[in-house]
Amino acid sequence: MAMGKKGDEQDELFVPYKQMRSGGHPFYQALDGILRENGFDKYAEKLCARYYHPVVGRPGLAPGNYFRSLLVGYFEGIDSERGIAWRLADSLSLREFLGLPTGKSPPDHSTLSRTRRLIDEETHQEVFTWVLGLLSKDGLLEGKTIGVDATTLEANAALRSIVRRDDFRSYQQFLTDLAKESGIPTPTREDLARIDRKRKKKGSNKEWVSPNDPDAQITRMKDGRTHIGHKQEHAVDMDSGAVVAVTLHGGAEGDTSTIDKTLDAADENLKKAREKGDKSQTRESLEEAVGDKGYHSKRVMLDLAEAGRRSYISEPVRLRQHWDGEEAERDAVYANRRRKKGARGQLLMRRRGEVLERSFAHVLGTGGMRRTHLRFHYNIAKRMLIHVAGFNLGLLMRNRFGVGTPRGLQGRLAAVIAAFVALIDLIAGLLAVPGRSQLADQAAAINSASPSSEALAA
Repeated sequence: MAMGKKGDEQDELFVPYKQMRSGGHPFYQALDGILRENGFDKYAEKLCARYYHPVVGRPGLAPGNYFRSLLVGYFEGIDSERGIAWRLADSLSLREFLGLPTGKSPPDHSTLSRTRRLIDEETHQEVFTWVLGLLSKDGLLEGKTIGVDATTLEANAALRSIVRRDDFRSYQQFLTDLAKESGIPTPTREDLARIDRKRKKKGSNKEWVSPNDPDAQITRMKDGRTHIGHKQEHAVDMDSGAVVAVTLHGGAEGDTSTIDKTLDAADENLKKAREKGDKSQTRESLEEAVGDKGYHSKRVMLDLAEAGRRSYISEPVRLRQHWDGEEAERDAVYANRRRKKGARGQLLMRRRGEVLERSFAHVLGTGGMRRTHLRFHYNIAKRMLIHVAGFNLGLLMRNRFGVGTPRGLQGRLAAVIAAFVALIDLIAGLLAVPGRSQLADQAAAINSASPSSEALAA
């Protein structure tokens, strides 16, 4: 046999159809079966029909394939639309998931971006609640106890580009003007640094704004850095771990000022999920709210009590409170303290750290959305709603098939192979007993002929 060299092969004029297709990924095949079974593509086309002309123009990207492409971004851990387009073009199994014919190319990043700009945020919200309806059908959405937590997202804007809100001067120009007013005609960089070091509240959002993303605010990130960022808040069903609502706020907004908006969005989504799913299990509105000490205040406790929601919110260490003229706030704070110290309250406090943090770990950590590549809240919310919908679909897949992500399927296969190899070793050890030398020799021969557990697991 002669040695083949790279570049010697001649391209075929015709390629068999079976060479252009793949066996498909088991996870995406099962997910595609769920979406087709519930008529997802027809629902998406009907939902987005008002954004397209019925006759004029060439056919664009199918709405079902647009939302499926964003779901691939979550399951593959891709943060940008350019990365999603590259992954779709590189994988035959993902082409199979989109249902693309052989002669049609997957969408590129400009098509995904243009389709996102075309479809409004409310339509993305409808797709998100449609997925919640699937969870309701499978009994995975009760909606009685909702936990709330927030995290920061790094914005697609640089801190050095901020300008004054009043006259749009840059930070460098502002410091130069201060130096000249203090009697330094030609300030150096050391002079500017010394002046800036002595100033207080130098990063106030009331005075400074990012011209590239006005919705972002100067805030402190989770790792301690000061950056332009957004705040993302999740409302999570404490029984199943499903994310019921997703809201976006400025990075420096406090938890006590955003919890009402998130809980109201959770109530609205629960009503829609109840209409689309099993009405006998999903509640029409939440009854209990769980949160950390950042959400604790007199006003929040009173608002939750007046809305008929039982609160289980951690209370920070404070000095002795005075309740003159605030008897209603006092009763609400004491009732929350009493419930939190009870058996159910302690259980919810322990479960809060597990369930609430898990959604952020999957969506922002392995899902790759800790840093945003989009600007303005309405753009980020579109991508984030479908990203979190993928997380909820992962819960549905885990409930039906035991695997919630494509990478989880790889780990499950390795575990099964390792368990099978361990079972073979155990049987060989049981057969190697005194008086049965022939069986022991046969078991040793089988064990030596079989590959090692490390090789099989790899």
